[in-house]
Amino acid sequence: MATLLQHHPYRAPQGFASPQLPSYRASTVLFDSVAQMRERRWRDKSGYTYGLHGTPASFALERRLADIEGARHAVLCPSGLSAIALVDLALLRQGDEVLIPCNAYAPGRDLAQNMLAAWGISTRIYDPLDPTSVRERIGPDTRLMWLEAPGSVTMEMPDLRALVALAREAGVLTAIDNTWSAGLALQPFDLGIDVSMQALTKYQSGGADVLMGAVLVRDDALHDALLDAHMRLGLGVGGDDVALMLRGLASMPLRYAAHDASARRIAEWLQARPEVRQVLHPALPGSPGHEHWRRDFRGAAGLFSLYFQPEFEPARVDAFVDALQLFGIGYSWGGPMSLAVPYDLRHARAVVSPAVGSAAAAVAAEARYLVRLNIGLECAEDLIADLEQALHAALGPRTGVA
Repeated sequence: MATLLQHHPYRAPQGFASPQLPSYRASTVLFDSVAQMRERRWRDKSGYTYGLHGTPASFALERRLADIEGARHAVLCPSGLSAIALVDLALLRQGDEVLIPCNAYAPGRDLAQNMLAAWGISTRIYDPLDPTSVRERIGPDTRLMWLEAPGSVTMEMPDLRALVALAREAGVLTAIDNTWSAGLALQPFDLGIDVSMQALTKYQSGGADVLMGAVLVRDDALHDALLDAHMRLGLGVGGDDVALMLRGLASMPLRYAAHDASARRIAEWLQARPEVRQVLHPALPGSPGHEHWRRDFRGAAGLFSLYFQPEFEPARVDAFVDALQLFGIGYSWGGPMSLAVPYDLRHARAVVSPAVGSAAAAVAAEARYLVRLNIGLECAEDLIADLEQALHAALGPRTGVA
């Protein structure tokens, strides 16, 4: 019986079809013969060799992601940060330099300034809102320029076209963190960007319950370099996670549009509140880089930030977040629940190297503390009511603000 259970001859009939692909849980892939095992190749996705190198479902997910962004190739990673690491480790060598914007995702910057630095790869921080100063920072060893649109936490929208033109002029590769747009609002390859990276943890999943990342390219040589690094690092994703991601992907355009609509409604409401100094939402006029968003983007995510008036010290801003009832307090975003997180920009932002006085690098002392909101799929009017009661509870009584 034990042997029969391992080698049962029954095989289900072919021809079954359903809207969702099955989940393939596999480390071992079986072959019909030794010759087939030795002849099969995984790099071109024409066959299967080992679970780490792909299953029918992971290949399908990669193809769908590539089609969304107009890429030729996609490579899956266990998280967004691992996708950033894959790009760095595939494209950079000892003696190279990487440029990172001062408002980039902090863990990616930390990876570069610590681990890459230990391997002889230097990092230079630049101001994404000052393209003319970027030209001065591109040196003979610069190999890669990271872009982020919009900037993490502070939401500035850079002039991507100008930055890409500078990089191309110097022969420098460009890679963008395109998570905010989910590939729906921005087509990075149409702007000449070489590599797109996304944290699929966000809108592709949609359920706040799956960690995954992806790196997308059009260039075959870049894809080969990414595959080599991917194999050597042993980066893989679980079959159940792939199935969940495929399920979430089907509804992503509808969810993204709903997040966008609610976020704009709430951002406009907050912009009119006396307690709020500035709302940082790329689709709102007056937000840094709004004109670049209007030119290059077809939509906006449900994520934005706000500064309170300088009279409200950080402890009272924290009290506002604590007073919220429908907003969870937690990291990540893109899921169905609304979230709120306060940030001290002295820790979230990097100093431009060498330092310059600029709009993106210099944050006024009274505006160093902000709150980032992820607008989920709740009713927008309910969220507004929750924000209003929290503003009154934490910021109103002591100031006379209604």
